[in-house]
Amino acid sequence: MGDVRWLDDSEMRAWRYYIVATMGLRQRLHREMSDANGISLTDYEVLVVLDERGRTRMSELALMLGSTKSRLSHQVGRMEDAGYVQRVPDPEDKRGVVAELTAAGHDMLDKCAPTHVEGVRTHLIDLLTPEEQTVLGGVFERVQEHLNRLPE
Repeated sequence: MGDVRWLDDSEMRAWRYYIVATMGLRQRLHREMSDANGISLTDYEVLVVLDERGRTRMSELALMLGSTKSRLSHQVGRMEDAGYVQRVPDPEDKRGVVAELTAAGHDMLDKCAPTHVEGVRTHLIDLLTPEEQTVLGGVFERVQEHLNRLPE
């Protein structure tokens, strides 16, 4: 245990506030999305990624959303039942499956986007100065780049 670099009080404070605040923020955004639009925050995130990328392999979609393939498959199945997405054979690899938005999915995304952006503004962006927004973006870009370089 002598080789462990324990967190000092300042580091622990940063870590704990990050964990608790991000969980609370996601819970709040989920509740607002669900109350206003009847879908989960995670469903909304699937709609956003599919809108931005178009047809996307399920494995890539899981990676982009920080989900497991199994969990994502269940989620996309529910969204497919609701008519928001559809899964079709990958035209480039017949063994693979891609997900894509339906017209109803595009409509739901258009309906949900104002709820999401208002929540993000109210509960995060408007609490920060422009300089803090820049710092926050840079910090988490660096964290993401670090994590992307790690082996699976």
